[in-house]
Amino acid sequence: MVAGVGERIAAGDDPTAILADVQRGMEIVGKRFEDGEYYLSELLYAADIFKQVNEPLAEKLASRETEKLATMVLGTVKNDIHEFGKDIVATILRSNGVEVVDLGMDVDYEAFVAAVREHHPQFVGMSCLLTTVFDDMKNTIAALEDAGLRDGLQIYIGGGPVDESLVEYVGADLYCRTAQDAVVAIKRHLGVN
Repeated sequence: MVAGVGERIAAGDDPTAILADVQRGMEIVGKRFEDGEYYLSELLYAADIFKQVNEPLAEKLASRETEKLATMVLGTVKNDIHEFGKDIVATILRSNGVEVVDLGMDVDYEAFVAAVREHHPQFVGMSCLLTTVFDDMKNTIAALEDAGLRDGLQIYIGGGPVDESLVEYVGADLYCRTAQDAVVAIKRHLGVN
């Protein structure tokens, strides 16, 4: 896969399209893991491959001149160590003019609060791959509310087990199935084409 991505980059393929193909592959791996068809070792192997292909794609995408549209604080919520989906989102958002403050994985509630205080983003993105951390997502949003930072802040959620029904439960504004969904939602919210 790494060699194939390199060949596509060398051939001049659109890096956004390549990244979309990689994302679809990662979604398949995630689904197979959820279904018990793949084990943790396959999931970790796929994540390692993604990290290898993400670097040259991120460089290609970063080289595009884009006007800064907004800022997003992004992280995988507390008690979840999966970040390949989040990394895809960060790469796509950056290539579309969104400054991303990437907090990493297993991010504590207060780390989200501190980042929002420091960076004054318009958006917060929360990711997870485990259903067991839905309450951590909810508690992160509650911590932002308790800190008086929720008003005017758009909170988007995503990840393998996340769907539309979780938005209300955790108190988010929007579910984004793909990185491109997040780009479209941000631009729509900002009134940008």
